Amino acid sequence: MKFGIDRLLADPELRRPLEGKRVALVAHPASVTADLTHSLDALVAAGLNVSAVFGPQHGVRGDLQDNMMESPDYTDPTYGMPVFSLYGEVRRPTGQSMGTFDVMLVDLQDLGTRIYTFITTLRYVLEAAAQHGKAVWVLDRPNPAGRPIEGLTLRPGWESFVGAGAMPMRHGLTMGELGAWFVETLGLDVEYRVIAMEGWEPGAAPGFGWPEDRVWINPSPNAPNLNMARAYAGTVMLEGTTLSEGRGTTRPLELFGAPDLDAKAVIAEMRKLAPEWLEGCVLRDIWFQPTFHKHVGQLCNGVHVHAEGPFYDHAAFKPWRLQALAFKAIRRLRPDYDLWRDFPYEYEFGKLAIDVINGSALLREWVDDSGATAGDLDSLTLPDEAAWAAEIRHLLLYAG
Repeated sequence: MKFGIDRLLADPELRRPLEGKRVALVAHPASVTADLTHSLDALVAAGLNVSAVFGPQHGVRGDLQDNMMESPDYTDPTYGMPVFSLYGEVRRPTGQSMGTFDVMLVDLQDLGTRIYTFITTLRYVLEAAAQHGKAVWVLDRPNPAGRPIEGLTLRPGWESFVGAGAMPMRHGLTMGELGAWFVETLGLDVEYRVIAMEGWEPGAAPGFGWPEDRVWINPSPNAPNLNMARAYAGTVMLEGTTLSEGRGTTRPLELFGAPDLDAKAVIAEMRKLAPEWLEGCVLRDIWFQPTFHKHVGQLCNGVHVHAEGPFYDHAAFKPWRLQALAFKAIRRLRPDYDLWRDFPYEYEFGKLAIDVINGSALLREWVDDSGATAGDLDSLTLPDEAAWAAEIRHLLLYAG
């Protein structure tokens, strides 16, 4: 199969509309071709006039580890064009930077989760392009989490840099498809084009979204593998808690734990509360010691989510419900556990981080309600999931 960048490079007819145009590129470390050449180098080698580069959160080269660590603007040391940060002094392209190009190519590997900020950057780019009369092309890439949809839809008034719009946590779309959704729902008057993938089959084993013959490159520093991408729609919620999400270990956002957690008891309580939400993966109790971030240097007892190998069932795996269930189990075992982290999250003040992450207080309220059952969360979530599936059906570019 071919990703969007590979099709653009292989087909002169696809590149022809870019002749004589100033081209900008939005890229990060996973913006590579099939032979692992960075897209910037490949586009320049193909003869395109790349006049500017834009970097999302963590930077074009992925140099910044944590959230809320900003990147500066600079001049590319190899080619001499300006590199503008979209996670520094600004989140949206400014008028000055918008004057440096005619067509913007967006070549970002997404993880299929609403909170992953690259999709918010895509929205902001499209809005700026509509305002300034620029064209946007998305060089499409796989959604490694595949087509399944899961989670509550972001509620009105909860939009943020980790909440680009009214979609569920696990949205099931590619970046190209998401761009079309933004153009449609926001009513943007913008020249928008998708260089679609060739041969992507999101429902095909063994990758179920990620092609078996493509090397995994971290799109952000703590996205090390396919297992993380599958689990992320759930494990990202740990960023709003006092539990470690594994930052400072070699398997971030695949596990959770704390020095005072009894992992075996948590897993047992999860099985008791909603065993059907544990399907499609295996939970393994572990010990780990973060080298940085939460609980640094402390021995933590925790749970590792294995959505991989013979344990993985793509249709059955529900990462968002799985992580919600873990919170519920902890609350049941220890009602007074200091679970929710109270700090500004992605520059949102006055709201709990867990609520910003989920796009409402509904998930937290369910966890904290001692009488609420798994069925109660399903009754809130299933209608959202069904509505989203119906809303996006006409936007899907790939069968399977």
